[in-house]
Amino acid sequence: MTPSHTPTMKDVAARAGVSLGTVSKVINHITVGEKNRKKVEKAIKELGYEVNTYARGLKTQETKLITLIVPDTINPFFAAFTQYVEKNLYEHGYKLILCCANGIPEKEIGYLNLASQSKTDGIIALTYTDVSNAIPARIPLVSFDRYFENHDVPMIASDNFQGGYAGTKKLLELGCHHPVFIRFRSKFPGEADKRMEGYLSACQELGIQPDYLDQIDAIEERRALENFIQEHTDSHGALTFDGVFANTDRHAYLVMKILKERGFRIPEDVQILGFDGIRKYGIDEGSLFVSSMCQPIEELARLCVETLLKKRQGTVVPTLSLLPVTYCYGGTTRRES
Repeated sequence: MTPSHTPTMKDVAARAGVSLGTVSKVINHITVGEKNRKKVEKAIKELGYEVNTYARGLKTQETKLITLIVPDTINPFFAAFTQYVEKNLYEHGYKLILCCANGIPEKEIGYLNLASQSKTDGIIALTYTDVSNAIPARIPLVSFDRYFENHDVPMIASDNFQGGYAGTKKLLELGCHHPVFIRFRSKFPGEADKRMEGYLSACQELGIQPDYLDQIDAIEERRALENFIQEHTDSHGALTFDGVFANTDRHAYLVMKILKERGFRIPEDVQILGFDGIRKYGIDEGSLFVSSMCQPIEELARLCVETLLKKRQGTVVPTLSLLPVTYCYGGTTRRES
């Protein structure tokens, strides 16, 4: 065998002294005799044989590759979601193809097309743009937090309405009298939009006048927040609100920074509650950036994977699956008595 020769299954079979079928069974994790399995594994190692996943996929119609599309992995929520998706896929014998689209429609469409051309076995998509026309019909897809009309795409999400409702009531239980809601969102509707609906529902039930900042596709978020705070500051420099419920932890953290820069104490003067449950390190409550309505990220990722694999097998799956969120103390709200 010359150095330039790429070893084949036939070479492995010859080196191991077994049939080509036996080699195929070992590679595809089909049970064979222990003696023959060890022979094949030894030959594979000695020859440096590598399985051509793509070529095998053409024959078996299964590549064991799943594509995950997320906005980015800079945001700790998306990073944690990616980590748990990969973990669950690996436990089921699949590998992950990661695509970070940064919320750019052209990139998301390009990745969907690439997934279709690359014979991926399925797609999990966390997208905030309209890519419904680019969804490949033959590849099973599960959506996180986004509903696609006229497509058989199951959606996995947290119970955002319940989280918005419960979070608003929690702020009042902790002593707030006038909580405001802050939201920056995409023009394309998603399940996360229901967080504000939960806030409005709680305000109506409790007889509170709703007060909110709601912007679509905002570019200068900090300036918008600074203007909102200025508009809610009276002639004596006091705020007209004593609580902030932000649509995401990132925006809650940004509000906290701006208020602290203006000399306000958190949570003594203003209590701040986010939504997501983004953590710095570890899993202890002290690792939260802000107090938050925490999404069960690990369970959401697991459910996305399980739903996708069931859909691949032809099993009927729910159109919408919601998981509950829970309040978590993170230092920006008062401790419960």
